[in-house]
Amino acid sequence: MLQGWLKKLMGKGDSKDVAKKRLQFALIYDKLEVSDDILIKLHQDIVDVISRYFEIDKETLKLDIRKSEGKSALIVNTPILSAKRPHPA
Repeated sequence: MLQGWLKKLMGKGDSKDVAKKRLQFALIYDKLEVSDDILIKLHQDIVDVISRYFEIDKETLKLDIRKSEGKSALIVNTPILSAKRPHPA
């Protein structure tokens, strides 16, 4: 399950680029002390929240953690298919 999620997260590319990204993620996650289980739960929580407001392509949602100047940022990238309209009360 985790391997499939990581493949989606990494996207397509040559093996050198994929290996480099995996190493970068591993180093960041280790430093942040984020377990695989937490990442899977985070991914599902983000999908659930975004899906309340938008129709999204859940299969192509990508999470990325980037570090710059000593700070980490969580980047979420997903195609938005349409906005959900609020139901009348």
